[in-house]
Amino acid sequence: MGTRVKVLNVFKALHRTRMAVFKDDDTALTAARLKINEEFRKNKNETSEENIAKMIKMGSAVETVLREAVIQAEHTGENTLLLRPRESLLLENFPYCDEPRKKT
Repeated sequence: MGTRVKVLNVFKALHRTRMAVFKDDDTALTAARLKINEEFRKNKNETSEENIAKMIKMGSAVETVLREAVIQAEHTGENTLLLRPRESLLLENFPYCDEPRKKT
C-alpha cells in the first residue's frame, strides 16, 4: 500500500474515532477536528519516508488511545460526574483471585 494511502487511512480513522468518542459534545468534536487537521497540515510537505512512517505509527497509536481509553464525562453537580461509556468500553469484569486455580 502506498504511503499516501496509509496517511489518508490514518487521517480518516482519527476522524471516525473522534466522531464516536466525542459524540454529542460539539466543543470537543471541534477541538479534536482542528487539532487533527492542524497536525496533518503542519506535516504535509514531509518527504522522508522514515519520518512519515513514524508519524503514521504515532497517528495509529493516538487513534487507539482515543478509542480504548477516553470516556466522556459531564459535570452534573458540584462534586458529581455523569459518565457516558461507549459500548466498546464495557468489558466483562472478572474478579481478581489471589489463589491460583487448582489443576484437575
